[in-house]
Amino acid sequence: MIRNLGELEFLKSRVGISKSVTFGRQRLSMLACRIRYLTMVLLVMTCLTCWAQERRKIIIDQDAAGPAGTDQQSMLLLIQSPQTQILGITVVTGDQWLNDELAHTLRMLELVGRTDIPVVPGAEFPLVRTKQDTERWEQQYGSVAWLGAWTPRFYHAPDQLGELPEGKPSTRPADEDAAHFLIRMVHKFPNQITIYEGGPMTNLALAISIDPTFAGLAKELVFMGASLNPRTDDPEFVNSPTHEFNLWFDPEAAHMVLTASWKKIVCTPVDISVKTRLSADLINRVKASDSPAARYIGKYGRLRGNYNYLWDELAATAWLDSTLITKKETLFMDVDLDRGANYGNTLSWTDRERPKGELQPVEVQDDLDLDRFYKMFVDLLTTPTPKN
Repeated sequence: MIRNLGELEFLKSRVGISKSVTFGRQRLSMLACRIRYLTMVLLVMTCLTCWAQERRKIIIDQDAAGPAGTDQQSMLLLIQSPQTQILGITVVTGDQWLNDELAHTLRMLELVGRTDIPVVPGAEFPLVRTKQDTERWEQQYGSVAWLGAWTPRFYHAPDQLGELPEGKPSTRPADEDAAHFLIRMVHKFPNQITIYEGGPMTNLALAISIDPTFAGLAKELVFMGASLNPRTDDPEFVNSPTHEFNLWFDPEAAHMVLTASWKKIVCTPVDISVKTRLSADLINRVKASDSPAARYIGKYGRLRGNYNYLWDELAATAWLDSTLITKKETLFMDVDLDRGANYGNTLSWTDRERPKGELQPVEVQDDLDLDRFYKMFVDLLTTPTPKN
């Protein structure tokens, strides 16, 4: 109860102060909310920027036979990963002729919606080895199971195109050649680029010949190749355990690359590759998805003969997730350049036994988590294709 006029005026003044305080608190609360909102937006933008910056730069150098098969499938795995920034695909004759491989690669990129990735033509022939010399070598030392583009049952002239079940591409390869593209990229992004090698090493050897600083400017070399002592009943390796196509097809190029000054070399050899298999079950698991990559594999992926190793796919996924590899060792590696029976075969030593020279340490993968590898294979091929 208000007893007098003075008390009334006092209460009015208190009410005014209370309203002012309440209004002020509301404004402070709104301001705090705005600050929190702006901070969250800034954090999200920063995270997105960091994510974009942390995407791993890679150039794929590949003998890109197709459609599907280990060459195209390994490239797809790298393309499908949100971790990667594919700077380009450089192509080299190996499993097929260069022109075939360019067409298959361009068409694959069209079908999965990644024509933004440059496809760069490289070497059409090895540095030294020729088809005619190889035929004379086989007469003296015995036949070779796989000759790549020179395999008689698939052979055609290098300037012709073989079969293209997926159709001819409408896009064209880059005007630049592979060696100069590789050199230009490592100078543009020094110490940031992984060179992924899934075929003969001719393009890399040419880059090293033109610019001896090339290898040292790359972050690392990751390659599928070499054969040491694989445990397998595959006749291709039972009789010649150190023969492996990628090194054998251009031995001089492989020697130049393996003795160059890379910061790091990682090798997926035959020894671990033969522990993998592409199966009908894996293809069906991929086909269950409607992603562009899954549609491509579902239509063109198939089993070929008795042995369907996931050669290049393992090299690609192990680079994406190194924890797939459960055992590895460090060796020093080269290629036999003597023109005898072992020409092009893998040479390897431990650090204690290695000869003097410019040999580089190579991280050689020995064993893997097979189930996780298969799961990663399916998961990557069944997800929507990310943009570069």
